[in-house]
Amino acid sequence: MRFAAIADVHGNHLALEAVLEDIHAQGITEIVNLGDCFSGPLTSGKTADMLLALNALTVRGNHDRYLIEQAPEVMHPSDKVAHAQLGERHLDWLRGLPFSAVYRDAVYLCHATPAADNVYWLQSVSVDGHVFQKPIEDIEALAEGIDFPLILCGHTHIPRIVRLSDGRLIVNPGSVGCPAYDDDLPHYHKVEAGHPFASYAILEKQGEIWLPVFRQVAYDHMAMAKLAAENGRAEWARGLATGWLR
Repeated sequence: MRFAAIADVHGNHLALEAVLEDIHAQGITEIVNLGDCFSGPLTSGKTADMLLALNALTVRGNHDRYLIEQAPEVMHPSDKVAHAQLGERHLDWLRGLPFSAVYRDAVYLCHATPAADNVYWLQSVSVDGHVFQKPIEDIEALAEGIDFPLILCGHTHIPRIVRLSDGRLIVNPGSVGCPAYDDDLPHYHKVEAGHPFASYAILEKQGEIWLPVFRQVAYDHMAMAKLAAENGRAEWARGLATGWLR
């Protein structure tokens, strides 16, 4: 079994287009999507058209939820820009997404953790804003009851793999469309990939073992950085241009 996992496209249609081309070039025909599809000060409408046409198994992310639960006037600026570009069919698609899913009876999918769509699974944040790997015991506690050899999550935008003590793998493919961001919860912090490339993962089962391959794909990230700046999001522009927020 061999398939691709994408996550955190965040309304960046140029990054998504490049990733889909790369997936096709690898001879892969099946894709799963781990959510946070449209939110961002970029091209959510074009991204939505592409993802609806892709018809990939998709789970709902926290920003997908914000787009259908919040009124536009109280949305975060990135969600508000995205919402203005979306039609009712795009929002209906978001409303129909499940919180979690199972791919081919073998792979568990969620956006963040099995219990919440806005909690880091593999990382913690200190009170001074340092992002660090969680102890394995804390990671395993969140995986309790998820009886699948391969578990996929997104949300933190950074490619990661953790092998649990019983052999299960948790894999985060990284972000297709947003290589850096900051957040106030649980404490103010920055997450920075350190590069501007689009990220995704290929998952292949060899015998009884799942082996992930992380891929980074170049695209016209400066065009997206310029668009973010034009939409008043300087921090997005810096992140898209460099993978850093400084």
